Amino acid sequence: MFTGDAGQGESNIRRWIIENDWLEAIVALPLNMFYNTGIATYVWVLTNRKPEHRRGKVQLIDATSWFKPLRKNLGKKNCELGPDDIDQVLSTFLNLEENEQSKVFPNEAFGYWKVTVERPLRLRVDLSTEKQNAFAQVCAEANDPALAKLITFAAEKFGEGPHTNYNSFSQKLKLLSEQTDVKLTAKRLKLIRDGLAERDEHADPIIKKIHKPGKVQENTLHGLYGTKAGIIEFEPDTELRDTEQIPLLEEGGIEAFIEREVLPHAQDAWIDPDSIKTGYEISFTRHFYKPQPLRTLAEITADIRALEAETDGLLAEIIGGQA
Repeated sequence: MFTGDAGQGESNIRRWIIENDWLEAIVALPLNMFYNTGIATYVWVLTNRKPEHRRGKVQLIDATSWFKPLRKNLGKKNCELGPDDIDQVLSTFLNLEENEQSKVFPNEAFGYWKVTVERPLRLRVDLSTEKQNAFAQVCAEANDPALAKLITFAAEKFGEGPHTNYNSFSQKLKLLSEQTDVKLTAKRLKLIRDGLAERDEHADPIIKKIHKPGKVQENTLHGLYGTKAGIIEFEPDTELRDTEQIPLLEEGGIEAFIEREVLPHAQDAWIDPDSIKTGYEISFTRHFYKPQPLRTLAEITADIRALEAETDGLLAEIIGGQA
């Protein structure tokens, strides 16, 4: 019904059945209908020859309250469908009627897009004496004291900072390393990023790649931003990565949802187009849930006064007993 994420086996099975328009209806049976099990049971009505009036639709029937209790329980089995209950299920199905126990939805109502929402990685570098000493310890553990000396040299040249443009800092550090015998290998660059740089939401985003003009088209929704230098693609921050489930019936599709629900709270967010997956799930609870009405103010007031009456004089007795 709803286990399995988008793109996984269970979801793909539901997707195949629904998109091929094989599902006519699902009937939720009463609990405790079967011996020694209390799990919820559903009957799927499948056909590859849907009648015209049912095409593109799925009917959900909540028959959980239609049952006849047994005179004596058989393990967990305490009820069964009587003839009248069976007739009621069949009548509801055949008439395709909508009421509190029967609802009809378009096939797409059960589908959704699952998309990954990215935000740019923002790092700052602080070259204060305290940070240098801490990074020197990191370099010692990595058996690379030469890198610590390069950072000390960088502090003398660039100042303590903080340096909030990691792209610019990296370029200047590479030029500085060329003046020494300390080469900035990929391992050393990773050590600097992990052991010296710190996340800072006010720092400039790190540029992952600059596409030449004409190679790709600007698309801010997909993280491609147009500049004079070309189309910039930022490096995503894995700690800020999130996912969204967007209904297939969302008006305006994915773009409208992101603009309405995500961008007002994170203006630098974008979606990874390669992450988009289609999933299907069917939740009876969502469609048939009936919220319990809240108690009235009069009822709550009556309970409070009753509690006050029960505890009246109790505090005086406790204090009096200690005196």
